[in-house]
Amino acid sequence: MRILLTGANGYIGKRLLPVLLEAGHEVICCVRDKDRFVVKEQGRSRVSVLEMDFLSQPSANTVLPPDIDAAYYLIHSLKTSVGEFGEAEASAAEHFKQLMETAHVRQVIYLGGLDNNETLSPHLRSRKNVGEILGTGSYALTILRAGIVIGSGSASFEIIRDLVEKLPVMVTPRWLLTRSQPIAVRNVIAYLSGALMNERCFNRAFDIGGPDILTYKEMLLLFAEERRLKRWIFALPVMTPRLSSYWLYFVTSVSYTLAVNLVNSMKTEVICAENTIVSIIDIPLVSYREALRLAFDQIEQNDIVSSWKDAFSSGVISSRLSEHIAIPERGCFVDSRSIPLAADVESVVEKIWSIGGENGWYYGTWLWEVRGILDKLAEGVGLRRGRLHPHELNPGDPLDFWRVLFADKSGKRLALYAEMKLPGEAWLEFRIEDRDGVSWLVQTATFRPKGLFGRLYWYSLLPFHHFIFNGMMKKISLGCKTDT
Repeated sequence: MRILLTGANGYIGKRLLPVLLEAGHEVICCVRDKDRFVVKEQGRSRVSVLEMDFLSQPSANTVLPPDIDAAYYLIHSLKTSVGEFGEAEASAAEHFKQLMETAHVRQVIYLGGLDNNETLSPHLRSRKNVGEILGTGSYALTILRAGIVIGSGSASFEIIRDLVEKLPVMVTPRWLLTRSQPIAVRNVIAYLSGALMNERCFNRAFDIGGPDILTYKEMLLLFAEERRLKRWIFALPVMTPRLSSYWLYFVTSVSYTLAVNLVNSMKTEVICAENTIVSIIDIPLVSYREALRLAFDQIEQNDIVSSWKDAFSSGVISSRLSEHIAIPERGCFVDSRSIPLAADVESVVEKIWSIGGENGWYYGTWLWEVRGILDKLAEGVGLRRGRLHPHELNPGDPLDFWRVLFADKSGKRLALYAEMKLPGEAWLEFRIEDRDGVSWLVQTATFRPKGLFGRLYWYSLLPFHHFIFNGMMKKISLGCKTDT
């Protein structure tokens, strides 16, 4: 079959794609930025890429490949500014519906949120509204409604991990006593693939959840047990939603916008009202404990297929990566340094491709950490996003408070774009050049200031640049990972 997959660069989309390819389907991947879309060699011949932003009205010239049998709607705007995602999601759903009707798609499968509670958060109301908009189309609609998704790289898993591993004692908001029905990401993917062209699922909505109903506090304590950690949690009724959002924001790696939207949703009980889908798609449901173990198995094997951090969560990059790859020259401050390599080229390239995350920045890492804390205080992304893989980088990957713009290992060039809060724009580039038979490491920091404060910011950092950048280059050129 020919399948249209929206959100192919997202957390669920990246995991669903290989399952569809393994089943022999041809998949058309709809993405906002094709420069960020990386397809593995296996199955590449059956994947085509269509660059499209459903937040904009499809033009009359928009042409879809013919004979599309079914489409997945996996677009989610939770990271959009607080209060704006409802309108954005409704607009995207309407545009998608119109395009699917034009293409005469037979089935649309939509992954939404559990909405059985009488009082819904803005996020869950928006998810419900999207389902209603898609339901007015001329195709058969299948809605799968899920609560918290647990898997390596999922926002829920990473938040729980941050809280448990960093805080031995937690004084928490009262919403930690709210009940939820978490579901393993592999069960979500199994339901999504099992519903495909399954006529028993046409024009129906199903709640999907795992076998356990737990409070958020119970989820934290079970996580601690799995990690063999002793934790104490005290829930207080006095923490306002704003304080709760800041608590989540400063302790975990989520952005402030995402923290606000999550807190609003976490106050709502999300439990499946029915499970009739189990009689249609018979799969073994994974318990919460087992989902945690599976997630850590993937983490330990460096096999994280996707992460919520894949999205442009900071709001700094809202357009295509290619618009930032060409590093500007005019009106910019440039700090360019070079040093001959003291180790073989391959070793140095590996060091460059391993920078950041748990590997640190090789020199003055504590200063990078201080900069991350300051960024958090300014409601930026901070350093806690880390990296998806310890030794691999692809365009669009998060890297602490940077975003990978260009990663050409064979060409020995890595370019990063700053997503921390800045009075301007910043790029950091590493490349290896051959000069008269000698290999040199070239590191270039470029800053395009905004106003007087941007210029003052640059000059105030010059002493730190000299200290950090020189030390970092020496460590990289020596093939050394130790910090000072």
